[in-house]
Amino acid sequence: MTRKPDSLFASELLRPAVAASFRKLHPRTLAKNPVVFVTALGALATTACIPTAGAELGFVIQLSLWLWFTVLFANFAEAMAEGRGRAQADALRRQRSETAARLLRDGREERIAASDLKKGDIVVCETGDTIPADGDVIEGIASVDESAITGESAPVIRESGGDRSAVSGGTRVLSDRIVVCITMEKGHGFLDRMIAMVEGARRQKTPNEVALTVLLAALTLIFLLVCVTLRPFGTFAGAELSAPVLIALLVCLIPTTIGALVSAIGISGIDRLIRRNVMATSGRAVEAAGDVDVLLLDKTGTITLGNRIATDLVPAHGVPVEQLADAAQLASLADQTPEGRSIVVLAKNRFGIRARELAAPHATFVPFSASTRMSGVDFADGSRPRRIRKGAAEAITTFVSREGGVPDRAVLASAEAIARAGGTPLVVAEGARMLGVVQLKDVVKGGIQQRFAHLRAVGIQTVMITGDNPLTAAAIAAEAGVDSFLAEATPEMKLQRICDEQARGRLVAMTGDGTNDAPALAQADVGVAMNTGTQAAREAGNMVDLDSNPTKLLDIVEIGKQLIMTRGALTTFSLANDVAKYFAIIPAMFAGIYATAGASGPLSALDVMGLGSPQSAILSAVIFNALIIVALIPLALRGVAYRPASAAVILRRNLLIYGIGGVVAPFLGIKLLDVIVDALHLV
Repeated sequence: MTRKPDSLFASELLRPAVAASFRKLHPRTLAKNPVVFVTALGALATTACIPTAGAELGFVIQLSLWLWFTVLFANFAEAMAEGRGRAQADALRRQRSETAARLLRDGREERIAASDLKKGDIVVCETGDTIPADGDVIEGIASVDESAITGESAPVIRESGGDRSAVSGGTRVLSDRIVVCITMEKGHGFLDRMIAMVEGARRQKTPNEVALTVLLAALTLIFLLVCVTLRPFGTFAGAELSAPVLIALLVCLIPTTIGALVSAIGISGIDRLIRRNVMATSGRAVEAAGDVDVLLLDKTGTITLGNRIATDLVPAHGVPVEQLADAAQLASLADQTPEGRSIVVLAKNRFGIRARELAAPHATFVPFSASTRMSGVDFADGSRPRRIRKGAAEAITTFVSREGGVPDRAVLASAEAIARAGGTPLVVAEGARMLGVVQLKDVVKGGIQQRFAHLRAVGIQTVMITGDNPLTAAAIAAEAGVDSFLAEATPEMKLQRICDEQARGRLVAMTGDGTNDAPALAQADVGVAMNTGTQAAREAGNMVDLDSNPTKLLDIVEIGKQLIMTRGALTTFSLANDVAKYFAIIPAMFAGIYATAGASGPLSALDVMGLGSPQSAILSAVIFNALIIVALIPLALRGVAYRPASAAVILRRNLLIYGIGGVVAPFLGIKLLDVIVDALHLV
């Protein structure tokens, strides 16, 4: 996936954002943000006052220009956030080209445009073909290049059945042949949804963002009433307060800073997820991730690599390990499961036993079945036929007994020990004799223990969910480092566990990749589906991890917390800004009451900054109000630095840095601007 420019103000982002700032001056667009809308109305009213400004013409013109700049800077912040997403969407569109699809209809193949495919159509994809649309592999196995979606060059395996059957339109088949059933209508595919999301076109405001917007609207209404009532009060006190001055006061008192940046903060949260290769289909989920208490992880394909691999051979007493390896390989030659193939590879790599071509009628393969729970091969040549089997301990015990033998207790004890250690034992027998045990093991993903330790440090409880028996589950849970586990789990049990946690007032996140995970993913507050998983899982979740790394939730949690912290920090800063503006504008507004020679009054004591003149004070406050928005755009887009801490510690940090900083910065900024305005004789 082509990456967006890392610089926040890269030229390819800056120019479109400037143009978008002017397009967003449309009243319908401005009306979506009450604070910016009121500021725009104030700028329009001030502009209308220019013809009648008289001696204050220069002051009113400058005031009008800076009010318009305030609106444009607010639009610019949102446009920058949207532009970063639009750059990502353009990169995705370049990956999506119109391709031909090889449609199977009535057993015959015909070529049609990918755009003409419908849900339920069956298509064939071979080496070099681009998969025309989202679907499930129903036949075959292939290596697929998914770099168009994930940005990773390493190919992935897609095969029919199981939890690795989903393929996405726009990806490319690197080898072999697969038959795909289309699961999405045109325009609703995975790539289409990614483009829509990163553009922000369908981004819904989160509850927190809606509440903040209501608060800002209420504060704006309150200050509007205050400013309206000040004019008759000023007239009664002997000071004629002009409309431009009252508008300047209104714009400076309403929370323009956070009002201008609130949309950019929300959009940038989704953008940061995309940069971590996570597609969020819900802004609400991004914010909820910041408050997650419990994380449920499906074991197979998330905590472990997904396939059990033969790792060791334990021979029976008196049986050479080479003999066990040879028999295990013979019993696995026709076994095309990952487990069977791994046994063949283990015998080859460790003992140099190469796979052999066994032709009928001398060899008859016995395929695995759920009823027998074993597989093997029968040899009919020679004076004594050979019957080799491998399978579950109980099944092989029954087989040996039927062959007239006695089950080897030592071999069965080895099988039980492997199960207790978290492995899967397969007992190998030839006729009436047990030869030993093959150990299969779920391989835990590297580095996952450290990530779970980090999750624990930020107060998130991890729960592994698996269909394994309790002994195996306990061993894998201990190796992976999760806090607890749910063994022999059914889809109903997963769903119930999430409901129970939510009933206790906890926010629950769930990661999974299988169809049986879909109900739990849909119920969870944050449902993260693996991109390598099934279509049902990806549809049920409200996030898709394109890297299929279950511990990516740690990054998602950090971004969620960062989003909430950024909004809180900038809200604190914006409200604290008003303190300095009171001391700048209020004395200036009522200076006329005490304008007689050498006179002073109670409000004169508020002029602690010693500003040059009433007009200079008002203009400096308005300029600062506009420029601070530009200064805070990088912080809104990048987010405040996240460090694991309690809510109380974060609140204290916000009050100390952004509360006190929000009070001090305007005093310094307005005074500096006042000196510049006076020096340049702008008023």
